[in-house]
Amino acid sequence: MSEKTKLQQMIEKKEKIKLGGGQKRIDKQHASGKLTARERLDLLFDPGTFQEYNIFMKHRCHDFGMEKVEAPAEGVVTGYGLVNGRGVFAFAHDFTVIGGAMGEMQGMKVKRIQELAMDAGVPLVGLNDSGGARIQEGPATSYGTIFYNNVLASGVIPQISAIMGPCAGGTVYSPALTDFVLSVDKSSRSFITGPQVIKEVTGEVVDAETLGGAYTHNTVSGVSHFFCTDDADCILKIKTLLSYLPSNNRENPPVFPTADDSNRRCEMLNDFVPDNLRRAYDMKDVIREIADDHIFFETQALYATNMVTGFIRMNGRSVGVIANQPMVKAGCIDINASDKAARFIRTCDCFNVPLLSIADVPGYMPGTEQEYGGIIRHGAKMIYAWSEATVPKIVMAIGKVVGGARPAMCSWELKPDFIFAWPTARMIVMGAEGAVKICRKSELAAAKEAGEDVAALQQKYIEEYEEEFYNPFKASEFGKFEDVIEPADSRRVIINTLEMFKDKQVVLPAKKHGNIPL
Repeated sequence: MSEKTKLQQMIEKKEKIKLGGGQKRIDKQHASGKLTARERLDLLFDPGTFQEYNIFMKHRCHDFGMEKVEAPAEGVVTGYGLVNGRGVFAFAHDFTVIGGAMGEMQGMKVKRIQELAMDAGVPLVGLNDSGGARIQEGPATSYGTIFYNNVLASGVIPQISAIMGPCAGGTVYSPALTDFVLSVDKSSRSFITGPQVIKEVTGEVVDAETLGGAYTHNTVSGVSHFFCTDDADCILKIKTLLSYLPSNNRENPPVFPTADDSNRRCEMLNDFVPDNLRRAYDMKDVIREIADDHIFFETQALYATNMVTGFIRMNGRSVGVIANQPMVKAGCIDINASDKAARFIRTCDCFNVPLLSIADVPGYMPGTEQEYGGIIRHGAKMIYAWSEATVPKIVMAIGKVVGGARPAMCSWELKPDFIFAWPTARMIVMGAEGAVKICRKSELAAAKEAGEDVAALQQKYIEEYEEEFYNPFKASEFGKFEDVIEPADSRRVIINTLEMFKDKQVVLPAKKHGNIPL
């Protein structure tokens, strides 16, 4: 056999494998609104840069007639390439091959690519579209090593998971262990137990979309960080997300050139927040105004919307923003908002992304539902995350900073590098009416006993309290705000502070790891 024939044999063998489950199943994949595994990878990677691994791998199962079943590339495509010029490893389940189900050898392929990504110090992207484990292979199928590798890689390299089809049983835990999860509308399905099992065990009747669709996991469960309209939108969001993150925890995020002047004044902010703080406003407008080119890449935009999290750039550098949203629940912090914020703070800290807290918070959400649900434990996660973070931390108080919610947004005691306020800010223990009822209790009681106008006296005390405390200057006297600035100057002040602390180094006490109140 000539060398040319061998070469042709190799080419033809590869081309056949690249067809996956065959044209009929590819057509079915397209008919359901989904791209194939290879089409998804083509969208993700820069043209001509993808190097595939283990394309010829085969399963070795002989039970239940599996010896007669072909599984091209073992139902998963793995490899590396460049995404916007930067190295990335990835795997993509091929749903046209046995529904992307995982067997022993497919697991080995994914495990291998995880370990290579760690060795190379580059992000790992998983495009999940799998019906779960191959039942035919029984105990040979194991997700455990993949989970173990997810945990080892956590905080070392960015791990991003896209749910682009079914993702049931053990398959869902690997994405849940990664840094960011994206899900695609009408095709994503994630759950531990499906509708049929739920009906048999509990009697509940629920369809797959309601149980584990993209909208559910972006609005109700909080499992997903990004809601995507289709596969192309999902891939675009992954590429955008990667642009805000470093390749690994030893590097800083990439810096992007910008024509947006670092000294640009934000004039609209001078009149944006009302002096009396009784009119709600959209916090996202503040965030966009200070950001380079007014671009804000929000995370979990549909979940716990009383808290806003996401990425901006300031003078080309990535910044993670955590902000209260006065338009939703008046910006109060509840259980879900606490979890959302704490998770984002820790993710940014893992990957050397500076943090900006924009505070306008009237307190924690009151009520038995919150207390019974463990708001104490969940709220403590934010305090823990801020205290543990060693990246540059800046706090900009623009409105109310009340009571126990003050440290949740990174108070002075949690060692931010600069904490400043707008003239509209105020730092208080509680509102004027409640404070007067406690602090002036004896005076009001005496007035009532003497037959005086108690309501008028109470109003007088309220006005005195507001005059004394409803401003940023009282807190500044105690050093709790380190400056009060003109709102229009916010962008310049933040950028200058970030520049000053860009090489910040903090050495934490030696320990195995902390014990965050999970």
